[in-house]
Formats: sequence, C-alpha cells, structure tokens
Amino acid sequence: MFAAPQTTGSAHPVGVGGLGEVAFALVLVLAAIFVVAWIVRRMRVAGNRVGSAIDILADVHLGQKERAVLLKVGQTQILLGVAPGRVNTLHVLAEPLDLARPAAGGADDSRNSFRALLMRSLGK
Repeated sequence: MFAAPQTTGSAHPVGVGGLGEVAFALVLVLAAIFVVAWIVRRMRVAGNRVGSAIDILADVHLGQKERAVLLKVGQTQILLGVAPGRVNTLHVLAEPLDLARPAAGGADDSRNSFRALLMRSLGK
C-alpha cells in the first residue's frame, strides 16, 4: 500500500533524429548571429555621420592597424593619422576639397583619388 508504483519505462535512446535536430538548431543560431553582425556592420558604415558638426569624408587603411581619415569639421577639412593609441593631425587643408560621390561602379576611383590626395599632402 505504501510502495511506489512500478513503471516499466525505458530511456529514449538518442538517435540520428535527435542529433539532427540539435545540429539544425545550432546552424540556425549561428546564422542568426552572422545576420545580426552583418546588419550592424552595414548600419555603422552607412551612418558615417558623427554629429552635425563633424563628418567623416573618407578613410583608407595604410597598414594592419593604421589608417588615414579625412574629417570635415565645420568648413575645415583635416587629414588624421589613426593608429592604436594615437591620433595625429597630418594636414589641415587650406581649401576644402569637393569630394563628389562616384557612381555605383566607381569604388576604385574614390580610393585612388584619396590615396593621391594623401600622397600630395605628405609631399610625395
């Protein structure tokens, strides 16, 4: 009367179906992480505006961790050198440059013109 009822049940063996469900769930989670990271990166690139007074006009990577950034502060354009732990003013342009955005197919042209600008400003 006080004894626990006996149940005759066996543990469900983990089969290929259970492993497939776990693998599918893992792939879904990883895909969701990559999609969110891609969206965040795209939003950061599209939102180059730092504020109403400062604007990033262009940047170019000069090494693994070094890059040059062309900023517009008010009506003044400033070329900065950015490295880990350091930001140096390379050149303050006397006259603002007119950097018109190229057509969709001309991404290489804007990089080449910025490199040419950088080399001219460094005197090379």
